[in-house]
Amino acid sequence: MNAILESSQVFESFRTRAEAVSAQVERVATSELALELIISKLHLEGVRDEAHCYAVWAECPMIGTPEKKRLEAAVPGLKFDVTRELAADAKVGVSQMDWALANTGTLVQRADEVDRRLVSTLPLLHIALVATAALLPDLPSVLARIDPAKSKYFSFITGPSRTADIERVLTIGVHGPERLLIVLVDDLEVTA
Repeated sequence: MNAILESSQVFESFRTRAEAVSAQVERVATSELALELIISKLHLEGVRDEAHCYAVWAECPMIGTPEKKRLEAAVPGLKFDVTRELAADAKVGVSQMDWALANTGTLVQRADEVDRRLVSTLPLLHIALVATAALLPDLPSVLARIDPAKSKYFSFITGPSRTADIERVLTIGVHGPERLLIVLVDDLEVTA
């Protein structure tokens, strides 16, 4: 019972912190429900097979060939062969994160593969998938899991891109996505 309560508290802490920096957080029980949610979001965003309306999805353990075929049929304009040009022209990018930090609402991704970096930085909307079991309390928790011999590049993402000038005028989406949707998936296995 204490583990369930602690898990719930970690999730609520993460949600509170992520939403405080303008991220949207959803939690679903299964990978199947996550795919349905993403298909729905892609339709709402107007993803279609034309310039500036694409969605790009980086390789990830959550989806294999059958899921890719289903997704491509359900959402014309969804691409799995990510290039710099396609990602720059895409409206939505989807990638799987390795961890999430409850105390800051931050996502952490081993990003040695360039497609993971492209889909999380170039499109206007980034949809980030995270295993609920990969939700950790803080930075020391994730640093204990990082093996520099296995990966040399990590991305830490806290909310959509934002910057402010000296007069504290905040601008969203200057150096990355304007919006961030985080989908925590209960049955998704931890990848790292």
